[in-house]
Formats: sequence, C-alpha cells, structure tokens
Amino acid sequence: MSHGRTWGAYVDACDHCGKVRISYNSCRNRHSPKGQSLDKERWLEARKGELLPTRYFHPVFTLPEGVRPLASRNRQVVYGILLRAVSETIEELTQDGRYLGAEVGFIAILHTWSPGLRQSQPTSSEPALKK
Repeated sequence: MSHGRTWGAYVDACDHCGKVRISYNSCRNRHSPKGQSLDKERWLEARKGELLPTRYFHPVFTLPEGVRPLASRNRQVVYGILLRAVSETIEELTQDGRYLGAEVGFIAILHTWSPGLRQSQPTSSEPALKK
C-alpha cells in the first residue's frame, strides 16, 4: 500500500489492484468515530467498575431564560441559589415515600457553556439511590 497525505486524509491505494481508500485524519472530537471514540470507550469501560450496584438517573435543572443575564453578573449568588434548590428538590422528592422513600446521594455539575461553546446554564445531577 502506498500512502499519500491530502487535505487532512490519507489516500491508500493497493499496488496490486489499484483500489483506493480514503481514511480521514482524527479530528480529536470525542463524538466522532475517528476522533477520540476509542479513548472514550476505554474511559467508560474503566468507570463501569466504579459504579455502585444501584439505579442512576440524570435529571437536568436549567435557569429560566430571564434569569440568565442576572446570573452572568452575579454568578456566585445565583448559582449558589440554583444548586441549593436542586439539592433541596432532590432530597425532598426522593425522601417522600410517595415517590421513592429513600436517602440519596448525588453529584451536581454546573455547566455554563453548551457543547457548541455558547453560554448556557443547565445543571446536571446524578442521584444514586440508596433504599
């Protein structure tokens, strides 16, 4: 096989039959099949061993559109209120026997930028159930 490099890709041509195959260079994007997908899969596989034997949920809490300008000028106060509200909401609902009746633990992550690097303010939390 001979390799040529053109426009971010490799052009592979068989010296025997002439069949050509284009293989694009990795863009290092974790969502791309050629990017970091193998690294991502290895990381996910390693994390599976760290999971507790329980069910997990991924609720997302978002600031209302009208509060976002206030949050950009008063981050500590507004995000503190948001995270406290998230915590209290999860605890109240999960401890109530009508819903779950359990003590839970959770990890909250404040996302202030969207994947497209636009400013956004959702908060993800991963509660783990403990009955």
